[in-house]
Amino acid sequence: MSKKFYVTTPIYYVNAQPHLGSLYSTVLADVAARWHALHGEKTFLLTGTDEHGQKIAQAAAAVQQAPKDFVDSFIASFKRVWDLYEINYQYFVRTTDQAHVNAVQAWIIALQKKGDIYKSKYQGYYCTPCETFVTEKDFQELSSIPTCPTCGRITHYLEEESYFFKLSAYQEKLLDFYKNNPDFITPTERIHEVISFVKSGLKDLSISRTTISWGIPFPGDDRHVCYVWADALNNYLSAIGYGNPERKKEFDFWWPADLQVLGKDIVRFHAVYWPAFLMAVDLPMPKKLLVHGWIKIGEQKMSKSLGNVVDPIKLYDTYGADVIRYYLVRHLAITQDAPFTIEDLEHRINADLADDLGNLLNRMMVLAHAQQCTTISSGQVWLSDEIELQKLFEDIVRDVQADMKNYFFHRAYAHVWKFIKAVNGYFHGQEPWKVVKSDRAAFERIIAATAQSLYLISRILWPVMPKKMNDLSSALGVEQVVLGQDHLSELCSYKWDRTFILQQRTPLFPKIVPATTDASSVKQEKVMNNIQAHVITIDEFTKIELLVGTITHVALVPKSDKLYALTVDLGVHGIRQVCSGVRQHFAPEDLLHKQGVFVANLQPRTMMGLTSQGMMLFAENPQGKLEMVTVAGAVAPGTRLR
Repeated sequence: MSKKFYVTTPIYYVNAQPHLGSLYSTVLADVAARWHALHGEKTFLLTGTDEHGQKIAQAAAAVQQAPKDFVDSFIASFKRVWDLYEINYQYFVRTTDQAHVNAVQAWIIALQKKGDIYKSKYQGYYCTPCETFVTEKDFQELSSIPTCPTCGRITHYLEEESYFFKLSAYQEKLLDFYKNNPDFITPTERIHEVISFVKSGLKDLSISRTTISWGIPFPGDDRHVCYVWADALNNYLSAIGYGNPERKKEFDFWWPADLQVLGKDIVRFHAVYWPAFLMAVDLPMPKKLLVHGWIKIGEQKMSKSLGNVVDPIKLYDTYGADVIRYYLVRHLAITQDAPFTIEDLEHRINADLADDLGNLLNRMMVLAHAQQCTTISSGQVWLSDEIELQKLFEDIVRDVQADMKNYFFHRAYAHVWKFIKAVNGYFHGQEPWKVVKSDRAAFERIIAATAQSLYLISRILWPVMPKKMNDLSSALGVEQVVLGQDHLSELCSYKWDRTFILQQRTPLFPKIVPATTDASSVKQEKVMNNIQAHVITIDEFTKIELLVGTITHVALVPKSDKLYALTVDLGVHGIRQVCSGVRQHFAPEDLLHKQGVFVANLQPRTMMGLTSQGMMLFAENPQGKLEMVTVAGAVAPGTRLR
């Protein structure tokens, strides 16, 4: 059988555009695939979108679209970002694909035949944004409404008929699997969290819903649709032919996955539910889960719900693809959360890429062309300094291989930079601009050793910066990386005997003028997709008094065609006058005796000669008309929102 490498990304929710966090997971998977391609292995990179579930249905309803039309509208944007960033994926799976639907239903039917699925009733708390059922062990205060252990949002109580997967039956099998496969998760500390969760006791898992219709029909019971994780996780199988007899050979070749890349917030689903799902249908386990940390903006996780995401297209337009790929891989350690700032990005581009690597190439090229030394032939006799450089690279490539085996990308490419700095030191220390005046042979040896080193750098950095390293190969006059060839074996036993024809080109990495503090903030803002401009803490939020008030009188404000003067009963907080600019949206009788939500501790201000002692809240619908923010049932005036 041919050597193969099958790697997957998480599939991404299509309720918003892709952001830097999505790109991070996908770049890691692409670098892993390209690294294995350097070995001459046949690679398969799977990515795609998760398109079912309650929050997708809600998001579609909010913009008055059918769910399928809504999810269709996001696909082009994901594919565009992946193409811009040179993600060499072999398949883009969508959970609305008919092949995926068929595979999920085939998997459920197999579980039904085995007796691993039964019908019962679900009663408990549920987090819609995370599509997660929250168990009692996930929260401490049983007397209050629990928050989601993943995202921290308030959950809601759910009671409905459901089909259950016998997850509890696989508790001991999972623990045995972790014991026998201690390297199943990278970094290894993540597996200790998983083992602790499983040891605390597994409950059977609800895998269907009746209260929503946007999902895969449950086999044999059209009242139910498949619960999102039972649906979504199976994309890793459906994309390579699971459940399709005509694709069995293809499936048998690619499965199991060699690497599955994911963020730490979904490790439980991939390290507990997913292995149990596979055990249930007698399929091999994935070989490794790579669980990376979060990208942070300031002190907070980058999140669509927080509105602090970075737009990868704006980053691409400003800096290009390869330098962003480099920054994500080299300077964000997978073992921990990592902050992202434009200031640090620009510093790394200048210091690492423009100064260390780009300037090395440029200095050699300028000097070689000035001395008509553009054809570098093989057969050089190396002296001690060059032999020392060769031995260093032999050590470096071993270190890189060791760290790439565990997918510690940041460590691996730190080794590469050790070599780049050594080549810079060699070139500077040899002073070829002086040597050429007295010893032409020595000058040519220095240029040749530098060219040989740059060739090795172009190969070992290719998985991270494929376009730039192909440009470097072209500058050296050698062929680019060819998929299917075992380039890594060449690096491990390289004889330093390549022939080069040096070609002058534009700078490989143009230097960026460092931004001032103010300019850096502006640049940071330009690449942010700000859904909300300012993020506040829970302590800050609790300072805002949101009270339910009853409007007892509505008066027109003289000389204003926008304002009403509302008399509002806030119960124990007293009677207030609140000025509201909604006259063009509501007649007085639309507001009179209605209950609304008011910010009660807003600093009073004067409007058209009247003092306004608060602010009434409204929402704007898609047609631009305001709607009152109120409560579902009548409550006492002065009731505080919580």
